[in-house]
Parts: sequence; C-alpha cells; structure tokens
Amino acid sequence: MAELVTTSALVAAASARTSSYIASHIEGKETLTSTCLDTSKLPRFEKKVVGKVRDVYSCSDRVIIVATDRQSAFDRQLASVPWKGQVLNLTSLWWFEQTKAFVPNHVLASPHANVTIGKRCVVFPVEFVMRGYITGSTSTSIWTNYDKGVRQYCGHALPDGLVKNQQLEQNLLTPTTKDDTHDELISAEEVVSSGRMSQAQWDVCARYSHDLFRFGQEKALEKGLILVDTKYEFGTDEAGQIVLIDEIQTPDSSRYWVADSYAQRMAEGLEPENIDKEFLRKWYASKCDPYKDEVLPEAPGELVNELSRRYIMIYEIMTGQAFDFSRENSQASFNEAMSRYFEEEVAP
Repeated sequence: MAELVTTSALVAAASARTSSYIASHIEGKETLTSTCLDTSKLPRFEKKVVGKVRDVYSCSDRVIIVATDRQSAFDRQLASVPWKGQVLNLTSLWWFEQTKAFVPNHVLASPHANVTIGKRCVVFPVEFVMRGYITGSTSTSIWTNYDKGVRQYCGHALPDGLVKNQQLEQNLLTPTTKDDTHDELISAEEVVSSGRMSQAQWDVCARYSHDLFRFGQEKALEKGLILVDTKYEFGTDEAGQIVLIDEIQTPDSSRYWVADSYAQRMAEGLEPENIDKEFLRKWYASKCDPYKDEVLPEAPGELVNELSRRYIMIYEIMTGQAFDFSRENSQASFNEAMSRYFEEEVAP
C-alpha cells in the first residue's frame, strides 16, 4: 500500500466546505425516487427493471442506467438522499475512466449526470466484495460473522484475536450471491461448483477485483482516505469480453475512513472517522431490527442531510472537482438528454 500522505488539511477543508452545502443546497432539496423515461424514444427498448438504487432500461444492444436518490441497507429502502444519484453516477464515471486502462468497463456514454449508457452484458450472479479491514454491521459483513465465532469466511481461514476495524493481513475477496432481496455469503469454490461462473471466468474477475481495489486504496490514500471495502460486479459483453459494470468505489458501495486519525482512534478504542453510510446503518440498528421489523422508523432529516453532505464530500475529495448543484434531475431533463443523445447518434 502507498505510503501515508499527511492530508488532514485536505480532508478538514473538504469537511468545512461541504458543511455549508447543507443549508444552501441540500436541506429541502426535492429527491429523485422514481424514473419514467419515454421508452418510445429508446431504440429497441425491451424492459425496465427497478433495482435498489438504479432503474435500468434495457434495449437489445445497451442499457440506460439511471441512478436515483433512493437509500437502501439491510435489504430495505430506508430514505431518499438529496443529490445521491448524481454523486454515485459521477463518482463511478470518474473511477471508470481512471481504471479503464487495466480493467475494461461497460460505459458507452453519459448524457445526463444521473445517467450512464452501457453495453448490455450477461451479468454474473455474484458480487465481488473486497475487504481490507475487519468491520461492518450487516448480516454478511466480516466483523458481524467473526464476532459470532465464524473463522471460515467465504473460503478464508481467519485467525483468532482480531479486533474490530483492524487491518487484515492481506486484502480478501469475499464474494456474495447477487439476489434481488438478500445476498448470501459464498466461497470461490462454491461460485464455480454451483455453475454461477466457470473457473476461468472467476480467475479473471478475481484478478480484476484485486487490481481495482489495490488501485483504489492507493488513490484514496493520496487524498487522505482509507478505502476500507467495496464491491464490484462483472458481466460479459456481446463479444464475450469480461467487463466491469454497475458502479465502482462509490460512497454507496464502499466504506471510506479518514486516514490520519485511524491509528490514534484504534489505540483509544474508538470507531474510525467514516465518510459513508455506516452511521445511518448504526442509527437504524440502534432503533429497531432492520431485518425483521415490518415497519422501520423514519430517518431524521438531519441524518439524511448529513449523509448527502458526506457523499458529496467523497466525490469532491476523490475527483478534485467541485460538485455542480446546477444540474437538474427532473424527468423532463432525463427525456431531453436522452432524445438529444440518440438524435446525435443517428445524425450523419
């Protein structure tokens, strides 16, 4: 891993700057919870699938992926977070561009801040979860299982004596099944033996996952952050090439901690400073059983606004770009952008 760069000033400046966004740009902002693209304008449109966060419009040769502001965790919809969809899409586009030289991806275009047009792929029913630290609060997280006594985790033997949030001896690939409702832990051997992937396909995706995560950790550390864990998804395109799809190293699919304070807080028995959605997960876990309770409490507005600020902060720190609050996320703006894109595509 890259040598730690002292960048506390960078993180502190980003924190101070984005704190002002709550009153000026976040609080009271209308959120995007559903989409309705004019499918008559989508060439060779076939179907729409509503996911946890993204709405996917599939055409015969491509997919139009619209990132919404829906917030999910514990296999539930928890809230709607201002600007989240644009942050996720733009952050992913930045990482896709950074990594395309060594891992091919599905991106064809992005005609709108919420929208990515990608190659239509046959998606592997596996999520490739990379972990550098033993942490987490969900049922599939490495710490939750380790704390219950599990020492064989996704095919990896874990030693006794580990403490929460400590760095693992090496980065681990800990796959889960990819399901519409609840993902389940699985080992590399089980992925292949169950027929979800061939051994050759697994080997390529495993190599890509380790390479992406290592690169992401190095880039994050340069900006004063620790990329703690993340997940990737892959599929095969029309030519049979394995490509990275969906999203990459966003604050929704990843944990980020502040690097400069990590060692001291660990020594003091404190939780690392995090810039992700973990604090919202913890709030729900402290108020209810988010896996079993039929009705969940509504997240306080100040928590939702803080989550929006943190997401924007990750985007600004990693990309070095100021978030543009002037971009619309209305249905009309989507349809206008899509019409313009396809008109330009067929223009002589």
